[in-house]
Amino acid sequence: MRPSSAKFLEDIREAARTVQEITSERMFADYQADKVLRLAVERCFEIIGEAMRRLDESDHDTAAKVSDFQRIISFRNVLIHGYSLVKHDLVWSVVEIQVPRLITEIEGLLAATRKQP
Repeated sequence: MRPSSAKFLEDIREAARTVQEITSERMFADYQADKVLRLAVERCFEIIGEAMRRLDESDHDTAAKVSDFQRIISFRNVLIHGYSLVKHDLVWSVVEIQVPRLITEIEGLLAATRKQP
């Protein structure tokens, strides 16, 4: 793993943890009703996707160890360029299902970097 890869992984982990923090004890109805919450979650996903894109460019082998890394990048592109197409229920399902798995995978990759000589 390249030295810059850890920084991108840290950025992904931090943004994903922020998503969990700001959505904990919230329901989909809360998400739909709270514009600021939606914007904050979407911004975190933009950061995750951009960090993943940069990781892929600089260290494809590490990026490829993350499940659905290409879909993460594509999701970021939709949020930024196709913002009018964003479906709140899809974003919420990513919050509930994909984010916990992403955090686990990223933490595993970061732990592996700490073990490297």
